Amino acid sequence: MPHPKFCPDCATPLASIELAEDGGPKSRLRCPACNWTHWNNPTPVLAAIIEYRGQVLLARNAAWAHKAYALITGFMEAGETPQEGIAREIKEETNLDASELNLVGVYDFQRMNQVIIVYHAVADGEVSLSPELVDYRLYDLPDLRCWPAGTGYGLADWLRTRGHEPQFMEWPRPAS
Repeated sequence: MPHPKFCPDCATPLASIELAEDGGPKSRLRCPACNWTHWNNPTPVLAAIIEYRGQVLLARNAAWAHKAYALITGFMEAGETPQEGIAREIKEETNLDASELNLVGVYDFQRMNQVIIVYHAVADGEVSLSPELVDYRLYDLPDLRCWPAGTGYGLADWLRTRGHEPQFMEWPRPAS
């Protein structure tokens, strides 16, 4: 997400200004007129390892140029717990009902300035994908391949709890 250029309170252009904070001096985008600060805190994102009829459901996002399949994810909404949020995301994106939700772990995804909260979900119902998703696949645990990024590390940790040593796929590196 791009950083703001103007103060949302007074419309003055923001500047990188160093001030003393609890942890020492810190340079942040601040308003020189009214002292508003852009904190740039990470955004909480929820992710689900969906166990569906004995297999794991991975989906492909319609906006992705690559053909990768991944966990169901979504932003946490104001006023909901992480458990409520991931149950909502599972329902919205797959039409499945989560009957069990267990925290796997919390993972950083600094490239997107996110903190990812990963759950294992047991879900049932009939799959019907939201317009955000174009396809899904069901995988047996030994066939799952993890990716070297936030949700992939969550999947790897969960696989270990099931007695499977995770296998990581090669990740295409961005062109430099």
